Amino acid sequence: MSIHPATRRLALATSADHPSIQPDDAHLAASLERLGLPPVVCVWNDPAVDWSAFDAVLIRTIWDYFKHHAAFLDWLDRLDALGIPTINDSALLRWNSDKRYLLELAQHGVAIIPTQLASTAALPDVLAAMAGQQVVIKPSISGGAWHTLRGTVGDAAFAGAVEQLPRDCDYLVQPFVPEVVSDGEWSLLYFSGEFSHAVIKHPAAGDYRVQGEHGGSAEPAQPDAATLAAADRALAAVAALGHAEHAYVRVDGVVSGGRFLVMELELIEPFLHLAAHPAAAERLARDVVARLSPAALADAR
Repeated sequence: MSIHPATRRLALATSADHPSIQPDDAHLAASLERLGLPPVVCVWNDPAVDWSAFDAVLIRTIWDYFKHHAAFLDWLDRLDALGIPTINDSALLRWNSDKRYLLELAQHGVAIIPTQLASTAALPDVLAAMAGQQVVIKPSISGGAWHTLRGTVGDAAFAGAVEQLPRDCDYLVQPFVPEVVSDGEWSLLYFSGEFSHAVIKHPAAGDYRVQGEHGGSAEPAQPDAATLAAADRALAAVAALGHAEHAYVRVDGVVSGGRFLVMELELIEPFLHLAAHPAAAERLARDVVARLSPAALADAR
C-alpha cells in the first residue's frame, strides 16, 4: 500500500519536552515513510504550527497534556473545527483524558481496582473511612505518577503530603494493590482492536511506580487466557460506551486475588513497546495509511 506524499500529509504530535521521534517509535515512523507517508513532527501546543496543512494528526509523545488539560481540549476543538481527524479519534481522547472513565467501566462490569472519586475538600472524609489502609491517591487527570501519593491512612507524614496536594484537582482514591510490587503490572497492546503483544512492568526496589522515569523496567511476557479475556472485556465496555474504534490502545492492569484488575486504558499517548515488535509497528503504519485514504478521510470528517 502506498500513497503519494504530496497528496496526504500526516502530523506526528509530540511535546516540548520530547519534541523528536522517540526510539520506540522509530520503526513506526520509518514504516510510514516507506509507505509514502513521512510523518511531520509537530509539538502539539506550539502556536506556530499550521494544523490546517495536515490531513490527520497521529498522537504520540504528548506526554505533558495532563498538565495543560484545558489547552489540550481547546486544541482538539480547533482540530475538529478545521476538520482534521486525530488518531485516535478526538472524542475518544477527551473521554480517556480523565480517569473517572474507570467508574464508567466498572458500571459496565469491568473489574477495576476499587476506586472512589473525591474533590480535594472531600479527601479527608473519604480517607477517614479507610483508616489504617495503604492507599494510592492520584489526580483524575494525570500521567506518569504526577501528584500521586502512596501511604497509610492515619500516618502523620502521609496526611501532611495529602495536605500539600493541589486544590484544583479531583482525585482517585484506591487501596494499594501489593501485587504491583510483588508480581508486576501488565501492559497489553492492541492495534485495530486485535491483541498484539504484552509486557510486564516492575518498579525499582523500594518503589511502587513502574514508569521508566521512576526506575521501573519492562520485559516481554505472554498473558494467560484469563488476563487476555479480561482486557478484551474492558475494550468491549469501551465500545458499549460509544467508542468502538481505535488504532491503538494499551490496557494496564494487575492480577490480584486471581483476577485481572484494570488500572488504566491508555488511548492517548501510550508507550507502545514497538522497538521489540517491528511487525506491530508496521501493522500500525499500514492502518494509519489506510485511515488517510480519501474515503476514510471523508468518513472521518
